[in-house]
Parts: sequence; structure tokens; C-alpha cells
Amino acid sequence: MQEAPRRQSITRIVITGGPCAGKTTAMSWIQNAFTQKGYLVLFVDETATQLSNGGAPWRLTRNNREYQYRVTQLMLAKEEVFTGIARTFDAEKILIVCDRGALDNRAYMTAEEFRYVLDKLNTSEVELRDHYDAVFHLVTAAKGAEEFYTHANNAARYETPEEAVRSDDALIAAWTGHPHLRVIDNRYNFDEKMLALIREISAFLGEPKPLETRRKYLIEYPDRRMLETRPNCERVEIMQAYLRSDIPGEVIRIRQRGTDGNYVYFKTRKRNIEGGKRIELEERLTRREFQNLLRQADPDYRIIRKDRFCLSENGLYYNIDIYPQWKDQALMEIELYSTDDNVHFPEGIRVIREVSGEEEFTNPYIARNSH
Repeated sequence: MQEAPRRQSITRIVITGGPCAGKTTAMSWIQNAFTQKGYLVLFVDETATQLSNGGAPWRLTRNNREYQYRVTQLMLAKEEVFTGIARTFDAEKILIVCDRGALDNRAYMTAEEFRYVLDKLNTSEVELRDHYDAVFHLVTAAKGAEEFYTHANNAARYETPEEAVRSDDALIAAWTGHPHLRVIDNRYNFDEKMLALIREISAFLGEPKPLETRRKYLIEYPDRRMLETRPNCERVEIMQAYLRSDIPGEVIRIRQRGTDGNYVYFKTRKRNIEGGKRIELEERLTRREFQNLLRQADPDYRIIRKDRFCLSENGLYYNIDIYPQWKDQALMEIELYSTDDNVHFPEGIRVIREVSGEEEFTNPYIARNSH
């Protein structure tokens, strides 16, 4: 008699951030919090610090593109080893926590050097970025908590506060475009910052249930060139379709997202609840799975195509959606930590009005009524 296949969930997240942001302490908080929630927690250590401590720091290299290629190669190899070993364990819920991810290295390269690394790895920026399930960025203490910026807790750290701020900005820009990027700044004291991180990871994992708080705004058609030239803004091409659901009020969508022919695929189930929040469960698909489901799309809904500009600014993450059929307006969503957070609009965006909760500005409505 054959054993029933094990039901196992492996989630891979990145903890990133500028120098002296609290990453080391965060790992201990994550270990304690999610072990108690029934997860087996695995940690992939920071590759750049590992090399520096081994006598091979970035500052000594004379060939940065080759150095960054090797760092990224080692980082990805370590992640693959941890993921492969995780599959051999009996645990049902496994959380792999990467102390920095592959896109962190982009912040330390020129555009030409980054293209070289992608070519050597035979991959794309989209694939490199989105093979992680979520990314959590802790803002450096040098940005808003300057009195706590120190080199004392990391012998490999060398940046001045000004350099730390530039590095922090570059890292946020590198990860902007990921579907689940959260930026946790220094509006809190340190313990509250760690608690905010645990809340964000818990919400993503669905512990106890995955809640999102978003505000949606109708905006004037934005200046695309202004968005495209912003360092902390990334354009993502999205195509999505809808499937039928047997659960009243549930929406099931499949989505292709990426840029310039490099795509990743998702299936998402959503249900709205009171208070402007919604339950959202998401799973990754292969290209073949996506194409098979696309053939089963609900014929009452048109396929949606849009350009999404993901913008990190004011400690918030904005999604600006531009639909080809709209010539004078667009939509902007803001992801908040809670319904009590203050909303700040990005520079250069002109808001017409808030449309949170208005059906005619939801994607399913647009899919049913677009021409």
C-alpha cells in the first residue's frame, strides 16, 4: 500500500534593508515567532558578509561585475540547497528566510554589470526577483533613527550614515516591482519595528489569516516618462483572466506578470471582508499550468492587460495601473500597515478622488465591461 503524498508548504522570503536596519535581530524574532506558529524555520545566511568574513570583501575587488556574478551564483546555490533539503523534511510548514536576496546585489552594480550577471546566470531580472515569495525591507537607522546608527554589531559594515541612506534607497529601488514588497521604516521604536515585521510576515503567510489593507484612488493619467525615469519605480506588464468559483463572493484570477517577455505566473483567490480588508490566498503556477487555466477562463470576463508602475515612496508601496482603453485616467492602490495609517500621495500624481470599495473600479468589473 502506497503512502499518501505529504502536504508540504515551503515559503521563501527575503529580509533585506540598509546598513544597521536590524536584520540580525530580526532573524531571532522570526525564529521565535514562527516556530511557535508551527513552522520549521531555515535561515540562508548573508553571502556578502560570509565572503567578507572569509577574507574576500567587495572592497578589494578589481573586477566588480565578476565579483557580483560570483556572489549571486553562491547565493542562489545556497538557496537551492536549503530548498532541496527542506523537501526531505517531514514538517508541513517550512519558512526559508534569506538574509538578503539576489536583487540586493543589483544595488552595487552598474546597469551594464547587472546585464553581464544576468547573461552569465542565463536568467532575467523578473525571474531573479520573483522566485522569492515575499520581500521585507527594513529601513536603515541612518534614515529616521540616526542616533542608533552604529558599526559595533557588524564588523563587515563600513558605510557612513550618508552612504547607508544611499544604499538603502538603492536596495528599495532594486526590489521595487516585486508583487509582495513591504518596507518597514523607523516610525516605530526598535521593538515596535520588529513587531511590525512579524505582523507583515504573518499577514503574508496567512497567520492567523492573510489580511490586506488597501486604499484605491482614481488619478489623472500620469506622466509615463516621469514614472519610467524614477529610480524607485518599476514597470510591470500584467495580463490576467478570471475563473469560475463555487464560493459566493469569491474571485479567482490567474495572472501573468513580468517585463519584456520574461514572466512569472500566479493563481489568486480573493474575498472581501468588512473594514476595507480582504482575504487573499496566492499560489505560483508554471507557464503550462497558466496556459491550461487560461483556456478555462470565464467567458463572461475579458482578459485584462495593463501596465503597472510599482513605486516605493514615503515608506509606502504604490501600484499605479494604466489600462490601454483609458486615455485620461488611471488607478492607484496604496498598501497600508493598518486602516489607521496616514496616506501620503507620491509627487507628480494628481488624485481625482478615492474609489476604495467602488465596484466599477475593480478589475472584475472592468473585465466585464471593457470594450
